[in-house]
Amino acid sequence: MQLDAGIALALVVMMAAAYTRRPLDFATFPTVLLLTTLMRLSLNVASTRAVLTQGHTGPAAAGKVIESFGHFVIGGNFAVGLIVFSILVVINFVVVTKGAGRIAEVAARFTLDAMPGKQMAIDADLNTGAIDDKEARRRRTEISQEADFYGAMDGASKFVRGDAVAGILIMFINVIGGLAIGMLQHDLSFATATGNYVLLTIGDGLVAQIPALVISIAAGLIVSRVGREDTDIGVQLVEQLFGTPRVLGITAAILFVLGVIPGMPWLVFLLLAAACGYAARWLWLREQRALQAQAQAAAAPAEPPSQEASWDDIVPVDVLGLEVGYRLIPLVDQNADGELLKRIKAIRKKFAQDIGFLPPPVHIRDNLELKPSQYRMLLKGVVIGEGEAFNGMWLAINPGGVTQTVPGTATRDPAFGLPAIWIDGRTRESAQVLGYTVVDCATVVATHVNHLLLSQAGQLMGRAEAQALIDHIGKLQPRLVEDLVPKLIPLGTLQKVLSNLLEEGVHVRDIRTIVETLADAATRSTDPLELTAQVRTALRATIAQSLFGNTRELPVIALDPELEKVLSQSLGAGNEAAAFEPGLVDLLQRGAAMAAKRQEDVGLNPTLLVPDRLRLPLTRLLRRAAPRLRVLGHAEIPETSTIRVSTVLGAPA
Repeated sequence: MQLDAGIALALVVMMAAAYTRRPLDFATFPTVLLLTTLMRLSLNVASTRAVLTQGHTGPAAAGKVIESFGHFVIGGNFAVGLIVFSILVVINFVVVTKGAGRIAEVAARFTLDAMPGKQMAIDADLNTGAIDDKEARRRRTEISQEADFYGAMDGASKFVRGDAVAGILIMFINVIGGLAIGMLQHDLSFATATGNYVLLTIGDGLVAQIPALVISIAAGLIVSRVGREDTDIGVQLVEQLFGTPRVLGITAAILFVLGVIPGMPWLVFLLLAAACGYAARWLWLREQRALQAQAQAAAAPAEPPSQEASWDDIVPVDVLGLEVGYRLIPLVDQNADGELLKRIKAIRKKFAQDIGFLPPPVHIRDNLELKPSQYRMLLKGVVIGEGEAFNGMWLAINPGGVTQTVPGTATRDPAFGLPAIWIDGRTRESAQVLGYTVVDCATVVATHVNHLLLSQAGQLMGRAEAQALIDHIGKLQPRLVEDLVPKLIPLGTLQKVLSNLLEEGVHVRDIRTIVETLADAATRSTDPLELTAQVRTALRATIAQSLFGNTRELPVIALDPELEKVLSQSLGAGNEAAAFEPGLVDLLQRGAAMAAKRQEDVGLNPTLLVPDRLRLPLTRLLRRAAPRLRVLGHAEIPETSTIRVSTVLGAPA
């Protein structure tokens, strides 16, 4: 009875493995493998005891199952029985178990190696908003379970190998021990002892090895499972083996040729050829009917378009867009795990950490109107940057000071305008030795995109982003946010203040200080420019650290006193720079550009210190002439810092 149950349990396990759609659906299989192995070994011990103690009474000493298996396999010839038993053991031990164990070992290694990449992909999807916290937690748990499963399968496969070895040893023990007991203790002849004990031993071994072989096959089915998760392996086998008419047609032709060869069993081959040919024709006709249906559907006259316009005709403009030529499509192909996609996700995450808010997602599409290797970045439908990047090549950037050249196509770095050369992979190491900074194609585009995002941070701060930022800080300090928006200032005013800060290069990471300052200042004024000035004053320590680092001495550019006086007198109503005379504007712009360049040449961030009233108009006036120049007001200098004037703007030569 126990042996029958063991065979039945093995069949149940194999059927469960065959109809499993993915390995984790049968996550308890390593435990089942251990339990079934222990059960078979315990039954082996019990049957061995029965064989050795009752074997002298006849072939039925250990039960009808063992006797029936023994008679069926031996068939009157003990040598045949031993050979058949040995073949089953070899199949189980050398072929099935060894192959399944190797697959489990490799799968466990690859699964563990892929875990960091899968975790990063989950983090990237979570940061971009593609999934929520619950889905990310579920995916992480599934990855952990997958690694645990294949690791357990790698170890559990050793149980099956050990079970096969134990079967061989038990067979020798039963034969040798049975002959000794039968001949020495029960005075049986050699022929009688051999007939009883060898028959019982082979039957016992078969009863144990057949469930072991079935379980080993189940293990192989589990670990070798590759394919879709929506169907079981049986459906996939039928679809992939017998779902192509060309395969069946060629098979039918080969079987027909074999059938007409003289001396071959022509009837069997011709029947199989006819069956395969019929199946191939049936599949071919089904495909043709499907193609005709598709052609008719495509040729069917389309419904006449509605003459009336609707709101569906309006396609909203993407806030951020990246268009690429066809040679750059592999970099952004999601199915091919495009490298640029991962870089852009990392850029958005880094942007959020450094600047203080999450930018809109970058919508990527191919554009056949572009050159094959060209790309361009769009902000609200307007091109803000473009360049060329050659997939498969490397960009050697001259950081300054490299005099030797390498073979390639001369160009400039699209992000910062540094001289560069497009080279192939063979020249990469020599370019690095010469001092070039060598980056791949995806890094070139990603660096340019990152530079454009940073330069357009103020434009990216829309009302949706401002609301998301307020919602985020509201989770931590709800009362502070409720007291500000919308009680004191509307959301639009807050968005304008944040946008002003970002346009002037001030990050909004310290959103708590910004909100507290606005809550205090909004009781006196709701003008966005005035509120921006108040926030800048509150963030003066942060601004100084971003420009000068941790030093207490701040090297700045100052205005000549006479020029400062003229500017103050010329300032129009509302602090508008448009009231300045054209000659004065030209003098300011040329002088600011030269002073900023001198500051940059000595490794300093160009910073102009002016009276608070002049800061905003001069910021707008000098933005085009010296885009890297930062203008600070006197109130924006921390009390603990000292001023060192390195250049005077407008001083007589």
